[in-house]
Order: sequence, then C-alpha cells, then structure tokens
Amino acid sequence: MKRYVIIGGGIAAASCAEGIRSRDQRGIVTVISEEKELYYRPLISYYLEGKTSLDHMKYRDGDFYQKINADIRYGTRAVSIRKDQQEVLLSDGEVLPYDELCLATGSSPFVPAFEGLETVENKTAFMSLEDMLRLEKMVGASSRVLIIGAGLIGLKCAEGLLRRVQSVTVCDLADRILSSILDEPCAALMQQHLERYGMQFLLGDSVKRFEKNLAYMASGKEVSFDVLVLCVGVRPNLTLFKELGGKTDRGILVDERMATSIEHIYASGDCTQGFDLSCGKKRIMAILPNASMQGFTAGVNMTGASQALMNLIPMNAIGFFGFHALTAGSYEGALYEEKTDHSIKRLYIQDDLLKGFMLIGVQERAGIYTSLIRDQVPLSSLNEELMKKMPTTAAYSAEIRRKKFGGAV
Repeated sequence: MKRYVIIGGGIAAASCAEGIRSRDQRGIVTVISEEKELYYRPLISYYLEGKTSLDHMKYRDGDFYQKINADIRYGTRAVSIRKDQQEVLLSDGEVLPYDELCLATGSSPFVPAFEGLETVENKTAFMSLEDMLRLEKMVGASSRVLIIGAGLIGLKCAEGLLRRVQSVTVCDLADRILSSILDEPCAALMQQHLERYGMQFLLGDSVKRFEKNLAYMASGKEVSFDVLVLCVGVRPNLTLFKELGGKTDRGILVDERMATSIEHIYASGDCTQGFDLSCGKKRIMAILPNASMQGFTAGVNMTGASQALMNLIPMNAIGFFGFHALTAGSYEGALYEEKTDHSIKRLYIQDDLLKGFMLIGVQERAGIYTSLIRDQVPLSSLNEELMKKMPTTAAYSAEIRRKKFGGAV
C-alpha cells in the first residue's frame, strides 16, 4: 500500500488528493496544511465588499478529506524533507514516511525592507483568510488606507475596502496598474474606471521610509494613512525544495507530469514553473484553474499511472465594479486591435496561431479564444476575419465543428 504525502492546503493540494484517489483507492494519503480552512483565496476581497460569507468561500466541504479517506493535518507545518529516507519532518515533531510526495506549498507575500516599517502599527499583507480578518478589524468608516502594490491583489483589496473606509490610495513603482498582465493603453482604461469610483493612485513612485502613519515617497510627496496594506508581490515557497538541491528558477521546475528533478517528489500550483504552451517556455502561471489541473495531474502520476499536462497557459479574468478584463497567453506577434472609448480588444497572432489576447470592457465569449490558443488551431483553417471580430463557433469549418462539438452543423 503506497504512502502519499501532500504539503499544502490549497486547491492544488486538494486536486492532488483527488488525482490520487482517481487511480488508487487504498493508498494512505496525508495532507499537511499550515492553514486551518479550505477556502478560495480570490474570494477574500469579496468578503470585505460584503458579496460573500465565510461559509460560501470554501472550495470543498469541511469533510472533503474525510470523504476521500485522506488525513488532513490542519495548522501543521512541514519543517524539512529527508529525501534519502523519504521522510517529512513536521513542526509538531512527527516524522511522516512517504513513497510519493507532492509539494503544493503555494506562495507568500514579498515585503521589501522599508525603512521605518516597524513603526507602523496597523499593517498587514492581503494573501490569506487570516490577513483579511486582521484587516477587517483594523478599518472603519473614517480609515485612510494606503495600499502598496497596484497588482491584482492590491487592486482587489482596494475594491473590497473602498465603500467601507474614508479613502484608499494605491501606490506602485510601476508606471501603470496591473503591469504584469496589461499594457499601457489597457491599464490606462482600467485605471480611469477605478478612479471614477474614488480610488486614488500614486504610480511610478515608491515609499522611501515610514514614520508611524506617514509615508515619505521617493518623489517627495508625503502620504498620511491609518492602515497600511502590503501587496508588493508574491514569491513561490521554494525553501523546502531548495534545501534538497532540487532544480528551481523562479519556481520549482516541473515537467509535463509535474515531476521535479528529485525522484518521488512532484510539485503543483503557485510554487511551480511549468511549460507555457503559448510561448514555449517555462513560466510561473499562478492561477487557480492551472493549480487544479497541475494538482490532479501530479496525483495521477504519483500512483504510477501516466498523464501529461501540455496545454497550460497564463490566464486572468478580473473585474472591478462591473468592468472586466480578460487576458490569456503571451503577447507576441502581429497585433489585431479594436478600440472604443470604453473598451479595448487586442489579439496577438504569430505563425498562423492565436498566441494571446487582452479584452478590456469587452463582453465576448473569451473561452473560444482560449481554446484556440490551447488547441493551437491554425487560423487559416477558420474564417479568420469573423473570428477576429467575434469569437464564435460559426467561424470553424463544418468539419472542425463536427469533430469538436459533434451533432448537427
């Protein structure tokens, strides 16, 4: 009977357990989770906004692991891995033997060494349920909130807070918001929308030092605040694996089976760096659907079965106050663009393939564009001009529609 150990408490870990159970009903599955809840991290901002409750944030029922006959160790941390003995040492002193191990350790907030940060009393990151509950206790109707970081986490935090505090100011060293996924025109359109709701921005600027409730900016500006939220960025949790001498770059390097460079050790989720089909390189693609697919694939392969995951691409579906941005793939090749005062559509085409897209304020079936990227469908096999204008199955040939969708055409 195989012994499986999964380190992590998020969707990648749960999906890994499901992957194992899809092939092995008898093996011993143990999950090590530092957190004490099964919840969707992206929903913590919706809780702040009053759009969801703690009960509705769970991605699995409370008895999920019990139902699949797996042992979950909540509030426990993996301290080290002994690869030669195939053992995991836990924070409570227990030693867990394993035949196959999966690292689903996720990522952690990156906090620069700001001068004077220790003088700020009300401060928190915004990555976990614990962070969110801490922040909720800090703020009130008269609070002035300063958020460091205009990425997805920082802006979702700002959206969640905006209607329950006096003001929200977001600063970032980058010259635009969402700089990792949006180019300048798309970011500018989204920023205009957020500013209409009262969000304030200091872009292309950084904090030089803090002095209690005052931030001194590199530009010379001074920002007074009551609550500080640090959303500068995240870093994959690599320590356990790097201590073993495993191969890493920005993340744990995995192959199409989610296997790492160390025998009997797999990895999945935000801690990994896997193959991006849209650009042909290994990249970190830290989004929930990818974590789920990676975890399940790792679980299947840990049982001795064989399953490859070759169609991962970076994707983002985000919205702020009803205004949505959908992005996927890589932004390389020839550009096709449609633009109005309130929307931008950008498609990137190379070698007869759709490589990526940005849809800002556009209400379209983006899943078809995503499918074109994942399936590497030659655009010459479609009605390309129709597909550019509107993602629709009508742009496929009758033969492709029969193969892909079946039934009448």
